[in-house]
Parts: sequence; structure tokens; C-alpha cells
Amino acid sequence: MAPDTTSSSPTPTSSTTTTIAAPPSVQQPYPFGQTQANAPAIVGGKAPVVRRIDTTKPYVFITIDDGAVRDPHALELIKQSGARPTLFLNERYVHGHEDYFKQLQDQDDLVIGNHTVSHPDLSKMSYAAQKKEICDDSDAFARAFGHRPTLFRPPFGNYNADTQRAAADCGLKAVILWTAAVNDGVVQFQAGNKLKPGDIVLMHFRKTFVQDYTAFINRARQDGLTPVPLPDFLA
Repeated sequence: MAPDTTSSSPTPTSSTTTTIAAPPSVQQPYPFGQTQANAPAIVGGKAPVVRRIDTTKPYVFITIDDGAVRDPHALELIKQSGARPTLFLNERYVHGHEDYFKQLQDQDDLVIGNHTVSHPDLSKMSYAAQKKEICDDSDAFARAFGHRPTLFRPPFGNYNADTQRAAADCGLKAVILWTAAVNDGVVQFQAGNKLKPGDIVLMHFRKTFVQDYTAFINRARQDGLTPVPLPDFLA
């Protein structure tokens, strides 16, 4: 199967190149607070949905999806930035390239999250089919990297109540969306014209990896924010 290098982020609106529509969902995700009392919890058998981190500190969070294009410069670029992104990967792209992602994980202590096996639109699938996509991805990464993922990102940002239940049943603690994305070297915002404390930023393993990652780092610096690891705020 050919690598999917298309974006799983929303398409920018026609009125501006720096605004993107929020990913579709069946309910509005809540901001997650950084104290233990506010930690996301499984409620009613459903994993909670997190779009941003509720913090007043100048922190921003970078996440990188899919794994379709394995840029040889990614490791050094990530290491130099000190940002420690969270990787939401598809098993179909990781398979046969485990050493590449293990190198990323081992070198920078990056967290690998679940993004399904084959990147389908889960909202159009049955609970059983969704569970297989999600659990099989976690099973593969447990074998490859020695740890089961605890965070999940639905492809395209599409999910429903069955997705939340399947994620919880596969041992995942939270469904992670985003508030900004990087495409073709441009940081795009769902609201406003800059990154804000607590924003979760989406980018991909693409041919434009260096351009996109550099754009994020520069934008974070411009907006006075420090990239920090997302899982540290979801413990």
C-alpha cells in the first residue's frame, strides 16, 4: 500500500491561509487542567477527549502523525529543539521501519501514541471494526517498542461515542485532538493569529518535515512559548 502523504488536518478556509476549521466531533472536547484533580478520566467506559491543555504557563505541545515519510534529518532536528514531540503513528507505516522510530524514541525519550493501523475514518465504522483498528495498533507497538500507547488520536479528527469506548477498551486514557496545525511550512490556527498557552499543534511525517518542524519552533519562539512534552500534562 502506498504511503499516505495527505493531511489528516482540516483544510484551511478560503478566507485566509492562517485559519483552519476545528476537526469534526460528536461533542465539544473540554480543556484539560494540569492538576491531578483535573486529570482526564474514563467516564461511562469512554476515553475523554482533549483538544488543548488548560494552563496559564507559556507552554505549547507538538504532535507528529502517521509516519508515512521517514525524514533522515528528523532525529537531529528534534534533538536540537528539545521539544520532545508526541508521535501518533499508524502501524502500516511503522511496519518494516521500526528501527527508525525506535531510534527517535530511544534518543529523545519520545512517547509513541496510537493513530490506528490503517488511518480510516472511524466515525463510519462499527464499534468492533474501530476496536480492531485501535487495539491492533497498540499491540503492534507494544511488540515493537516495549510499551503500549496510552494516548490516541483519531484519523482526520473524526470520532464518535464508539471510538471513545473502543479507545478505553484498548487501554488508552485520552483522545487527543488539536488547536493548530503546520502544513507546507505554515502554522495554521483554528482561532486567532498566534499560538496560545496550552495549544496542541499537529504536523506530519512528510517530505516537508524539516520545513514544518522549523516553522513550529520559530512560531513558538515568536509567540513566547516553550514546547514541552504533552504526556507530562496527562499523567
